[in-house]
Amino acid sequence: MATPGKVSKKERKKQIPAKTSLNSPYRLQWSPLQSDDVHFILDTLKSKLSATGLEKKEVKGFRQWGKKRNKNPPTGHDSVAEEQGWTDVAARRQLAIGINEVTKALERNQLRLVLVCKSVKPPHMTSHLIALCRTRGVAACQVPRLSESVAGLLGLKCVLALGFRQGDRNEDGTFSDTVEAIVPRVPALQVAWIPSPPSETGATVEGQVGEEEGTAAGQMEVEKGEETRDITECPSCVLQPLKVKKIIPNPYKIRKPKTKKKNTKSK
Repeated sequence: MATPGKVSKKERKKQIPAKTSLNSPYRLQWSPLQSDDVHFILDTLKSKLSATGLEKKEVKGFRQWGKKRNKNPPTGHDSVAEEQGWTDVAARRQLAIGINEVTKALERNQLRLVLVCKSVKPPHMTSHLIALCRTRGVAACQVPRLSESVAGLLGLKCVLALGFRQGDRNEDGTFSDTVEAIVPRVPALQVAWIPSPPSETGATVEGQVGEEEGTAAGQMEVEKGEETRDITECPSCVLQPLKVKKIIPNPYKIRKPKTKKKNTKSK
């Protein structure tokens, strides 16, 4: 029995719980852009946003507190409320601004183009967009100085991600020409577990050779060639190296052992 106010031996030997996990062997990285493409994308965005005049306006007014606040708003309150907000609501609906809004729009398959600022820290804030864009077939790239180039034109403090929504088939969107100009300059994303579609040129050439020969021997050679081609195109599965991680909740925290208190019963 441990005396009251002292720590038992079991509590002294008690270990701090640690969570063991395996790290991911895949590293998602954005495909690099060439310097000419970076300048072209930024110049195209600046010219288009300045032409449309899309901007968020905020009128800062004096806020009254307590008893000084009037129950009836002043006469100019309605005009101030109309001045605040986006200048062009229809154009704003065609954009997805911010990481959260871009992520939701990608999950619903509503975007055609995604641009991410390279200054995002930490990088894993936008790394999930690579797999989302790859599975949805959306062109996406990481553009340096995107936030400092676009945020001022839109009247915002920063723009870490910018997405362009898909317009209706019958109606031409405001940014459709901008998207069509930028998409050819965007490099393809590479995701390890999503293979790229195989080229069918080799299969068509081998089929034409088999038809020209028209013999059983030729058909056997074509079949053997197809088997070897399939083997070369589909490499054997290779296990990726993994590392075991142990996560200890705040190892530098000073943990005081619990002391047992003697229960005092009233007589």
